[in-house]
Amino acid sequence: MFQLPQLPYAYDALEPYIDAKTMEIHYGKHHGGYVEKLNKAVEPHSKLQSLSVEELLTDLNQVPAEVRTAVRNNGGGHFNHSLFWKLMKKGGGGKPAGGLATAIESSFGSFDAFKSSFGQTALGIFGSGWAWLCYADGKLVIESTPNQDNPLMNGKNRPILGLDVWEHAYYLRYQNRRPEYVEAWWNVVNWNQVEENLNQADKLASAVRR
Repeated sequence: MFQLPQLPYAYDALEPYIDAKTMEIHYGKHHGGYVEKLNKAVEPHSKLQSLSVEELLTDLNQVPAEVRTAVRNNGGGHFNHSLFWKLMKKGGGGKPAGGLATAIESSFGSFDAFKSSFGQTALGIFGSGWAWLCYADGKLVIESTPNQDNPLMNGKNRPILGLDVWEHAYYLRYQNRRPEYVEAWWNVVNWNQVEENLNQADKLASAVRR
């Protein structure tokens, strides 16, 4: 059965940009709730229980119709948040380096251009959803998804960076000021993890091409 992963830092580690109470509720109640409901949805289906959450989401047609929406919403929430927590760290922020920096410059012209485009995508989401930086066909692309959907559900692009813009991710501190939350979030981004995600995505793509 699916399990809530351990948070890789204390609730207050991302202060002052993301407050401890938000982290506690977001991780324990929201992510924990997605895991609980996902397990309940797959409980009657032994075949689904043997799959990883990524395998479930990349082929939702294999999921029986009566639980497909529950698996999509809660499996998506589980995958998205499991990725999201690792994309932040105490003392993060700044700019990426190495291969990730090169890839960003190649795809967007500059880090500042990427940051601006990513931020506009996050602010342009109507209601709840996610902004993503994805690896696709050897390039990096920015996209958004509604609710707890993610690019894996399209079976093509692999997310390497994601920003949660559901109100529960920021409302206690920022209320309706999403632009302030998005701007503050850059101060906690774990660029080392993003580069690791990029390398993994590239390896998987190379294996498929072979």
